[in-house]
Amino acid sequence: MLVKDAVKITDSLTGTSKMPGKSYSLPAWECQTGSKLWNNPKSPCFFCYAKKNNFVRYPAIKAAQYRRLDAIKHPLWVEAMVTQIKRMKWFRWHDAGDVQSVEHMNKILEVARRTPDTKHWMPTQERPYLPAPEDVPDNMIIRLSAARIDGSAGKAWSHSSSVVTDGSETCPSGKQGNQCLDCRACWNKDIKNISYGKH
Repeated sequence: MLVKDAVKITDSLTGTSKMPGKSYSLPAWECQTGSKLWNNPKSPCFFCYAKKNNFVRYPAIKAAQYRRLDAIKHPLWVEAMVTQIKRMKWFRWHDAGDVQSVEHMNKILEVARRTPDTKHWMPTQERPYLPAPEDVPDNMIIRLSAARIDGSAGKAWSHSSSVVTDGSETCPSGKQGNQCLDCRACWNKDIKNISYGKH
């Protein structure tokens, strides 16, 4: 499959100024767990960046996210994603949005298996869709997100991410112009929890 044909199936990948690679953005309005947390000021989802700024300022961005959401159902979605990702070193799933179903999770895992030279990172609030740990390929890390600011994600999963307000964040981007630069901690399986400063 050619990249131009793959893009017709999946829509475009997303690029962020912060991270070293591409991502795949879905509409935050369709987050299943996140939508239950939006009204809770103690949850990171209450401050969801993907529901403001450019995500809502430009209708074309939101429209593209919904096209990507619909594309997940395409029978060649996995092949199309593999075609686009296989030459990338780093990839993040969902700089906006989240996993939609067990089937969606399984498709993502298959993309990771078929792109062994790419490091995949996926944060998620969707506990019901976590796979069996042995089904996660070595080149992929899934981080379960804490549902509360200054809280932990619990022990339901081996790796996690959290949001803190006391200055103890381990993510260095806030001190380096909101850039990852040479940090790849989010993709590092040796690091069990990544904490981000609330913003």
